[in-house]
Amino acid sequence: MSDLIKSIESDIFNLKTKAAKQNVGKVVEVGDGIAKIEGLSEVQASELIEFPGGVFGLALNLEQYSVGAIILGDFTGIREGDEVKTTGKLLQIPVGEEMLGRVVDALGKPIDGKGPIKTKQSYPVEKVASGVITRQSVSVPLQTGIKAIDAMIPIGRGQRELIIGDRNTGKTTIAVDTIINQGKSSVVSRQSSDKKDKSLKSDSEASLKTESSPVICIYVAIGQKSSKIAQLVAKLEEHGAMDHTIVVSASASDPAPMQYLAPYSGTAIGEYFMDQGKDALIIYDDLSKHAWAYRQVSLLLRRPSGREAYPGDVFYLHSRLLERSARMSKQSLRLPDGSLKDFGGGSLTSLPIIETQAGDVSAYIPTNVISITDGQIYLESDLFFAGMRPALNVGLSVSRVGGSAQNKAMKGVAGKLRLDLAQFRELAAFAQFSSDLDPGTKAQIERGKRITEILKQPPYQPVPVEEQIAILWAVTQGYLDELPVEKVRDFENKFISHLKLKEKEILKEIAEKKELDEKLTKKLESVTKKFVETFKRGVK
Repeated sequence: MSDLIKSIESDIFNLKTKAAKQNVGKVVEVGDGIAKIEGLSEVQASELIEFPGGVFGLALNLEQYSVGAIILGDFTGIREGDEVKTTGKLLQIPVGEEMLGRVVDALGKPIDGKGPIKTKQSYPVEKVASGVITRQSVSVPLQTGIKAIDAMIPIGRGQRELIIGDRNTGKTTIAVDTIINQGKSSVVSRQSSDKKDKSLKSDSEASLKTESSPVICIYVAIGQKSSKIAQLVAKLEEHGAMDHTIVVSASASDPAPMQYLAPYSGTAIGEYFMDQGKDALIIYDDLSKHAWAYRQVSLLLRRPSGREAYPGDVFYLHSRLLERSARMSKQSLRLPDGSLKDFGGGSLTSLPIIETQAGDVSAYIPTNVISITDGQIYLESDLFFAGMRPALNVGLSVSRVGGSAQNKAMKGVAGKLRLDLAQFRELAAFAQFSSDLDPGTKAQIERGKRITEILKQPPYQPVPVEEQIAILWAVTQGYLDELPVEKVRDFENKFISHLKLKEKEILKEIAEKKELDEKLTKKLESVTKKFVETFKRGVK
C-alpha cells in the first residue's frame, strides 16, 4: 500500500502542466452562411476561426461588441450559443502540380470523385500583389488561337484582358478556346525543344522559347450551373486540355461565401505556378456573379450599401484580385533587408469575364473592371445573331499592350488588316446612302467583306499562329479579292490543308522565324498565287 502511495506522490510531483491561453466567443446569431459572434476580443481581420464539428469561418466584420464571420462549409449544424475559437491563422489553400486535371471547390477540396489530392504546399488565399520593381513589362504573346483576337487585340503573358458582353454571346467559348490552344502550343514546344540544343545562345532565342513554353490554365466558375461546369470539363477532356488545367468550381448551388472566395483561391493556385517560374492563365467566369455574391454577404453582415446596393469597397474587391496577375522579373533583386531574391520570371495572365445587361457597358461593375484591366474584348449580341462568330466588336475592343505582345510577322499582317477593316466599316456605313460608288471604294468594301469572312471561326477549333499569319497575309494582299464571298471559308480550309500537306516548310519557317522576311514572303507569294489560280478553276 505504501509503495502505491509513493508511486502516486511521485507521479503528482513529476506532473508538468501547461496553461494555454485561447480567445473564445459564443455564437449569438447564425443563418445564410453568416454568423454573429460575441466575445472574440482578440480576433484579427480575415483570421480563420473554428466552430464546433470542425467547421471553419472567416472573420470579416470587426465591430465594437461583436464579430461578423462567413462560414466556410455546412452552417446548418451551428446553433446559437455554440463556442467559437480563434486559430491565429489566415485561410490557406493546397497548391501544387498534383492538382492538374482535377476539379476542386473554393477551399481546394476535390469534388470530381477521383480521390484525394496529396499536395505538399499551401498558399494564402489573400495576398498583397507584387510591387512595380519586381515585375517586368508584358512582351511575350499568349496565343488564343482566335484569328481576330491574336491579330487585332493581342494578349500578352502577365496581362489582364477583360471579356465583356451580354449573356449567350460566346464569352466562355473564347476562354475555352484559349485553354485548348495552350495544350496544342505546349505539344509543339515539346517537339521543337527535343530537336534543338538545350543551350540558348542569345536573348532572342530565349524569348522564342518563352513564347512557346506551355501555359498552365486555371478556370474559376463562379455562380454557374453545375450542369454547365460539367459540360465544360467534358469539352476540355475531349480536346485533351484537362492535362494542363485546374477547374475551381463554386456553382450556383454553393453558398455565397464560397462564391466570394473562389476567385482568390484560383489566384493562389496560379501564383504557385508563377512563383515556380512558369506561365499560368486564369479565367474568372464571371466577376458579375462574384460581385453579386459579395453584395449578398455584405448585406447579410449589415454593411452600409451604396450604388446598386453594392458595398463601398466593391472596387477594391476586384482590384486586389486582378492586381495579382503579373509577369515577374527574371533578375535577382535586393530586398530592403539587404538579401537577394530571385523572382523566377513566371507570369499569371488573367481573363476576367463580365456579363452586361442589354449591352450596357456603363453600368457599375463593368466600368469598375474596365478601369482595372489592360483592355477589353467586347462581344455584341447583334453581331452574334448576324452570324459573326466570334461576335467581336473591333471598334470597342482594345488591348492596351498592343503590338508588344505580337511577333514581327503577325504585327506586319495585323497593321494592314486593322486599317482595311476600319476603312471597310466607314465605307460600308457611307455606301448605304449612295448607290453610285467609284471603283476604289467598291474594291475596299469587297475586300472588307472577305476579311470579315476570314475572321469568322467555329468554336473549339483554335488556329496555330503560323496558319493565322498565312491566311491573313493572303487576304490583306488582295489574293482573295476576285473570289466569291461565299467561297472564302472554303478557300481558307483548302489553302491551310494544302500548306500543311505540301508546303510544311513555309509554315515551319513562319513558326520559327516569327518574321516574314523577303525570301519567305516570295515563297508565300508564289505558293498563294498558284493555289488561288487552281481554286478559281475549281470554282468555275
